[in-house]
Amino acid sequence: MSATMNMTEVYMANIYNEGNVSGNGSMGVLMIPPSINKAANIFSLIILFITMISLGCTMEISKIKVHFLKPKGVAIALLAQFGLMPLTAFSLAKLLQMDPVKAVTVLICGCCPGGNLSNVFSLALKGDMNLSIVMTTCSCVAALGLMPLLLYIFSQGFTGLENAVPYGGIIFALTFALVPCAIGIIINHYKPNYSSVIIKTGLSLLIISCIIGFILFGIVVKDVLWKVLTPDFLAVAALMPLIGFTLGYVMSVICRLSPKCSRTVSMETGCQNIQLCFTILKVAFPPEVIGPMFFFPMLYYTFQCAEALLLAVCFRCYQAFKPSAEDGVDVKGGEEKQNPVC
Repeated sequence: MSATMNMTEVYMANIYNEGNVSGNGSMGVLMIPPSINKAANIFSLIILFITMISLGCTMEISKIKVHFLKPKGVAIALLAQFGLMPLTAFSLAKLLQMDPVKAVTVLICGCCPGGNLSNVFSLALKGDMNLSIVMTTCSCVAALGLMPLLLYIFSQGFTGLENAVPYGGIIFALTFALVPCAIGIIINHYKPNYSSVIIKTGLSLLIISCIIGFILFGIVVKDVLWKVLTPDFLAVAALMPLIGFTLGYVMSVICRLSPKCSRTVSMETGCQNIQLCFTILKVAFPPEVIGPMFFFPMLYYTFQCAEALLLAVCFRCYQAFKPSAEDGVDVKGGEEKQNPVC
């Protein structure tokens, strides 16, 4: 409760100060009727639940065990996910001198675990799908402890955020995400025939919900959308995933992972769980606190997908002109080799 009140004070202070400059302080306040806000929260939780079940259905216990026995690739990916991305978010927020409300939005996005879109783009880049799926699983579990810890550490660098992050709401959202993920793993283990249908349904719902979200949020925040489409927010949304993709790959190469595993770690690092990020912002903060900032995950999602798609296209073009045996194809014999665990 005190965290919410602290954030409310910070947010309203920012609006008041901006109002003194513009002459219209009310322009920054997002007023959503309680009934609509409650319905939006429930909708967000339902979509997150279905999405995480579909994510769990991609995970196989036997493959998880293999990577736990040889955890080098998973360890490097976890270090990249929870080391590079939060530090990148913090550095960009500091460099661009963001106010506390914007900063906490960017930090939450940067501290989120990897999302299931990373599996899609890892496949497009011919990465190690076993590593990708295991990494997504491990990052979701690790986020339960690491995300609140990292937010506590990095929030100390911004005045007004020292005691203003709603850790209770964040832990609730993370726990809520882990339960359906576990259900999906159980379904895939005992009823694997249903997994493909659930996976397709979950991915379709994720895409549809994002499109609907874009439209509805555009209508709701049309009068205060300028507070999100600012140069600093656009810069962070564009740079964060690109930096994540780049540093994730560089770290993997330095640690001598195979090119296939390096591309996987790159995707896992730059792709954040945007559905979880949005749910945290929507459920943990009241509208008068977070304002239109909950639109930021959608902005990040747009740049994340565009940049990952561009990387996939460039990689495919490179392979077309310069075929290689690195991904398990024996050029001499024309036979496919099995790559070892990262």
